[in-house]
Amino acid sequence: QVQLVESGGGLVQAGGSLRLSCAASGRTFSWFRMGWFRQAPGKEREFAAAISWSGGSTWYADSVKGRFTISRDNAKNTVYLQMNSLNAEDTAVYYCAAGAGIMVNDKEGYDYWGQGTQVTVSS
Repeated sequence: QVQLVESGGGLVQAGGSLRLSCAASGRTFSWFRMGWFRQAPGKEREFAAAISWSGGSTWYADSVKGRFTISRDNAKNTVYLQMNSLNAEDTAVYYCAAGAGIMVNDKEGYDYWGQGTQVTVSS
């Protein structure tokens, strides 16, 4: 089992920045690829970003590419999502996920999920 706890969400004005954190406990954190997904009201949960177990590879949804940066610190069992140039379309609950499946940008590729943290961008 892996327990994931997100933090860092909140209310920010359009154009602003936030950094989300996800602290992991349980099974060895460094074994897993880590991902961030988000779910806006009335919409499906969608992929935002992912990072390989070593941090050597990253993947981003087109909608966040160039604005969001995912990183991880395996010594601290933590993954981060730096979000810049936020806009109203980024408003969602953001979920951290851990997995070893082959599907990097799909929920099916992840086995463990956090409870989510709300990000609200005011325009």
